[in-house]
Amino acid sequence: MIDWKTRIVADPAVLVGKPVIKGTRISVELILDRLADGWSNEDLLAAYPSLAAADIAAVFAFAASMLKDEDFVAFARAAA
Repeated sequence: MIDWKTRIVADPAVLVGKPVIKGTRISVELILDRLADGWSNEDLLAAYPSLAAADIAAVFAFAASMLKDEDFVAFARAAA
């Protein structure tokens, strides 16, 4: 699995601290939204030339890591 920490950062001075691809203002949220809307990796790479395929893989690794967080799991169970 790719080490997302080398590609994704959160800085309060960039997009109010949302996780972004390092060196860009492209947020993890934006990439996931586009993918959920049916965009392919190739669509993303064409629309955002500063994005690399490894950045998209890092977004998935980041999301997987966040979903493993016990606080998220506890919250989901409480909401059910």
